Amino acid sequence: MGANLLPYTREQGHNNKLGRTPPKIWLNFLATSGRRARFITAFENHGEVHGERTDIWRFFDLRPSPVFSAMADRLVIEWTADTVNWAKAGETASLMPVVEIADPQTEPFPGFDLLLISYGELQAVVADDRYSQWRTALSSVQGIYLISDTKTGKLYVGKADGAERFLGRWSGYAKNGHGGNVALRELAGADADHARHFRFSILRVFAPSATTAQVDAAEAHFKRALLSRQTGNNRN
Repeated sequence: MGANLLPYTREQGHNNKLGRTPPKIWLNFLATSGRRARFITAFENHGEVHGERTDIWRFFDLRPSPVFSAMADRLVIEWTADTVNWAKAGETASLMPVVEIADPQTEPFPGFDLLLISYGELQAVVADDRYSQWRTALSSVQGIYLISDTKTGKLYVGKADGAERFLGRWSGYAKNGHGGNVALRELAGADADHARHFRFSILRVFAPSATTAQVDAAEAHFKRALLSRQTGNNRN
């Protein structure tokens, strides 16, 4: 991305939103998810290179700038919702809210067998750019997961199957703390912050090609093995 960004950015159409006299500093963002955009780098504009102009394109002498260099790959903003929105002037851009200043390092995915995270960590996995490797992994497979309640010691066995997979299923928990499960919803009703006691792990992974019957059988097996119906939070 970095190697191609300068040639891509310096080539602009005659009648685009940059106008006849583009600004001195150009900040470059990369769309991540939803309307979130992550700051990549800044260029300093030293003017149009008139000798390269064509009937369609004009080219600018852009040079790397140290502006916001400490925020590269860290600053995440919420882009505007309008339809024609690839470029913003400074006044408009200054109104975009900062949603995150991330750790400069990404978090490596530990592998399905070693994954064990708290509820707070799950919320970061779903939304934080540092966890992009995790989201890729969790969206690629289906399987059986375990939610351990560190306050009560009770267990909940669940399945993430079909197109939803682990990332889709766990995003529901990250949003409301119960994912629609009956017993977990009751806990949330008694204590809105009860999910802070939860720990998430994975018991078995299936390829996307696995059948519903295979995933259902594995879920039933772990419910029996862990007594999650008799002494845990499973109701069926």
